[in-house]
Amino acid sequence: MENFFRLKEHGTTVRKEIIAGLTTFFAMAYIVLVNPNQIAAGGSAGWLVQEGADAAVMGQLWNAVFIASILGAVIGTLLYALYAKLPYAQACGMGLNSFFCTTFVSGAYFSQVDVITGYHAGLVVIFLSGILFMAISLTGARKYIARNMPDCLKKAIPAGIGLFIAFIGFQDAGVIQANQYTLTQLFDFHGVLATIGTTNEAGETVTVAMAVAQIAPVVVALLGFVIIAVLTKKNVKGSVLIGIVASTVLYYVLTLQVPSFDFGNVSQSFKDFADIGFLGVFDPAGWKDVFGAGGHVGGIFNAVMLVITFCLVDMFDTLGTLYGTASQADMLDENGDPIRLGEAMTCDSTATLCGSLFGCSTVTTFVECSTGVVAGGRTGLTSLVTAICFACCLVLSPIASIVPICAIAPALIYVGVLMLKGFAKVDMNDPAQAAPAFMALIMMVLTYSISNGIGMGAIVYVLVTLFTGKYTKKDIMVTVIALLFVLRFVMVTM
Repeated sequence: MENFFRLKEHGTTVRKEIIAGLTTFFAMAYIVLVNPNQIAAGGSAGWLVQEGADAAVMGQLWNAVFIASILGAVIGTLLYALYAKLPYAQACGMGLNSFFCTTFVSGAYFSQVDVITGYHAGLVVIFLSGILFMAISLTGARKYIARNMPDCLKKAIPAGIGLFIAFIGFQDAGVIQANQYTLTQLFDFHGVLATIGTTNEAGETVTVAMAVAQIAPVVVALLGFVIIAVLTKKNVKGSVLIGIVASTVLYYVLTLQVPSFDFGNVSQSFKDFADIGFLGVFDPAGWKDVFGAGGHVGGIFNAVMLVITFCLVDMFDTLGTLYGTASQADMLDENGDPIRLGEAMTCDSTATLCGSLFGCSTVTTFVECSTGVVAGGRTGLTSLVTAICFACCLVLSPIASIVPICAIAPALIYVGVLMLKGFAKVDMNDPAQAAPAFMALIMMVLTYSISNGIGMGAIVYVLVTLFTGKYTKKDIMVTVIALLFVLRFVMVTM
């Protein structure tokens, strides 16, 4: 193990790597259940069924995607472990899975196309985007793109991702809520406490215990964040993982709940996966739905734009994650680029391709793997541990599901704190550097997309340097990126 992963060379130990791998897994474990819910619109009891879709079909789709999502995560993360030997992990990308559902699953239903055919049509697009992605990676073009990104964007991207991760954590735990006037607001503690003794919509009298159950996730997230910060300050090893475990225990204590385990649906999930998920990409009806004139996708031009869109989002989400995580782990080369960048890109593109064969949406490098890096992960052993944990979920998913999202939120929020430090290196006295960096930072959060932030930052950079006479030959690549994003923003709603 020492010879393969070179632990001493990277200043780590087996214990550190195992803790880091577990930390990454628990930070990402939510995707095991969230992804099938996103793609299958909640499954047999989801919102599409309420619109009239067949519950049995949607349940079958949920099961197929459940298994496919885990296999995609296992293969993608193993690639990082055994090929790139980096402490990163992969799974189906959030945002892209929702886009997949809207375009192909619910889109097919509302277009009166068979939902499974629509699902297979989506796999065709993912498959083709994976091939395009792999071609870009293997030719070295993607590596060239990454290394010609402006320095201000390289420094802003990790900070933007940090804010994005923290924002996800705050939302997941309910610390931040939607507000029709201001878009977001702090959790309404007073409003919940004021309901004690009143009658709720179900006709029940709201008790103190019921109010506490609503407040508990927010309290757990905030206290968990403090626990991680205190433990880190005291140099306690595994502080992030300890924080997740402590938050989980605290959640069940406050809510007076006992974790439940249900293994009854495991065999049916594998059957549905074999029937409609595995190799469903080669269903002729799916290809016809994508490229045929009568398909709900809209013909060849729309299909090509969708392929390019999925490829672009995957590529720049991954680049952003790699830069952010590598900077946190001090795994950048002399040019400020992530080490073994080419291998990492190949891992990502291969995982996307494999994911489409299994039956899931785009598999990409997860921002949450930065929690494992914070916990000390530096080699592929971290990824190997994470991959093994995901593999166990094929039959032990109920165990993974006992960790509530609010217990993961403190880790995500704390990672945001750590990743913000890179923004301090941006020259804020130079508008040509400050404006693009700020745009990339803020738009990642406000548009809920890493790639959107990179795109907007690139566009502003090109315009500012062009109109101030600072434009050079080196900026041609970022100009191409900016133009591609302009095309994507205009042609595709996402």
